[in-house]
Amino acid sequence: MIKRLLALFSLFVLAFPSLAAAQGVTSSADPRATEAGREILHEGGSAADAAVAMVAVLTLVEPQSSGIGGGGFMVYHNAEDGSISTIDGRETAPAAATGDRFLGPDGKPRPYMDIIPGGLSVGVPGNVRLMEMAHKKWGKLEWKALFQPAIKLAETGYQVTPALNNWLVQFEPVWKDFPAARAIYYVGGKPAPVGTTIKNPAYAAILREIAARGPEAFYAGANARAISDAVAKAPRNATQLTLKDLAAYKAKERPAVCTTYRIYKLCGMGPPSSGATTVFGILGMLEAYDMKAMGKDSPMSWHLLAEAMQLAYADRAAYLGDSDFVDVPVKGLLDKAYLAERRQLISPYGAAGHYEPGTPPGAKPRAAAPPVKEQGTTHFVVVDKDGDVMSMTSTVESIFGSQLMANGYFLNNELTDFDHAPTKDGVPTQNRVEAGKRPLSSMSPTIVYGPDDKVVLALGSAGGKRIIMHVTKTLIGVLDWGLDAKAAMELPNLFFGQQGVLIENDAAGEAIAAKMKPFGYSFTPTDLGSKLNAIERVGDGWRGAADPRGPGNSSVDGAPAQN
Repeated sequence: MIKRLLALFSLFVLAFPSLAAAQGVTSSADPRATEAGREILHEGGSAADAAVAMVAVLTLVEPQSSGIGGGGFMVYHNAEDGSISTIDGRETAPAAATGDRFLGPDGKPRPYMDIIPGGLSVGVPGNVRLMEMAHKKWGKLEWKALFQPAIKLAETGYQVTPALNNWLVQFEPVWKDFPAARAIYYVGGKPAPVGTTIKNPAYAAILREIAARGPEAFYAGANARAISDAVAKAPRNATQLTLKDLAAYKAKERPAVCTTYRIYKLCGMGPPSSGATTVFGILGMLEAYDMKAMGKDSPMSWHLLAEAMQLAYADRAAYLGDSDFVDVPVKGLLDKAYLAERRQLISPYGAAGHYEPGTPPGAKPRAAAPPVKEQGTTHFVVVDKDGDVMSMTSTVESIFGSQLMANGYFLNNELTDFDHAPTKDGVPTQNRVEAGKRPLSSMSPTIVYGPDDKVVLALGSAGGKRIIMHVTKTLIGVLDWGLDAKAAMELPNLFFGQQGVLIENDAAGEAIAAKMKPFGYSFTPTDLGSKLNAIERVGDGWRGAADPRGPGNSSVDGAPAQN
């Protein structure tokens, strides 16, 4: 009888591979990273252990988006005591960085694509210190074991995906000045075609060093010199990032930013992330409306979301920055009374068309900074068999970061996330460049608790400044409209720009745009790609979900992967 029940359970798991009870679940933007995390869980590792392995693999297989040459934010639920923690692994500006770093001889900001390639944009990488802190706090397996999946892939080779090939082709004109990148990713002098097997022995070698000697192998010695030399000898924008800058880097555990939304508690990353404050600000304005009754097909639902979005982003531009350097009124931005005031600016009859920052409690009025472009990022989530939940967003900022490489991995261009002009209207901006400072980010790793204080959802996305909206839309889809995480991800992405409201250029987006014309919006259908990943509680089990817009997937320990 017992054998028969076990057999039936096995058939159930095979039939529903993304659902797990006592097993762990991983979800990421690349199946090879998802599998690496699953492998670590299968060996008895924790969610933190799986995260370390996934960062190492994503560096290799998704080099356009993230890696150990960049930084990230991790939000972690510890099932043993129910605590929520966040780790800030955001890159820092080197000691030589000053507010005029991105200004030209005329005193005006240089063109964005002029300052990305080369050394000027590189910040001190933070991911390896983040990985170290997470492993020390929550790890179960030996540190060295966590790098084995990535080392194996780097040595035996991995195949170029359509996404990677697409970016290789697009960046071909840029890479004429970057031979280290071409040496790895070109075949016969051209970008490697889809399906090409790429080997990266230099990356395998540095991973072996980190696995054997710990993070000091990254932040000191030969690897640190390789980073410093790459920046100093860059073919474009050569500058200084010293061995002292690298040795001084520290990941920081920061207080989680939490709020309530209806019956739920939501927690995310505080400054220098603008994710939690802006996501939660949008939700706080929407909380008074019956979004559930209106539903996902109502133009009023999307109108309210569009207006709350632009009000929250106006506050983001005025008040957010690295809280180690500037005063960020986090509590004020999430104050329910303040959000009720902001809500009064939303008309049910039409778009306001103009959105100014408010004055949250504890803050002085400030000038809003100009927008900064962001692109290359990834997100991944894990739940282990003990119920620890990890949500992490990792980035090198733009596609392939600075284009510079050290030991087989790309170095970030994270410093371009600072305001390119240090003042606006004669007033210093919150997010101006300063030595040792961490640039403002939109990364929004989020964990949601139900009324029983159990985790019900963990998610995040890539997408630059749009990350906040990708996450918010998905949260509303799950928490208000009763969709599962994957169906919520499939809802059209929404953002805003100089052309008015931007809506994803698919059939669903076009339908919403048509319904919202009476509200007076100027809609621009456009590509608003995302890389959402999530895990959600289903009864006593877990289900993973990956954004259908990309190749990502989820996997249950002991069961086939689920796309």
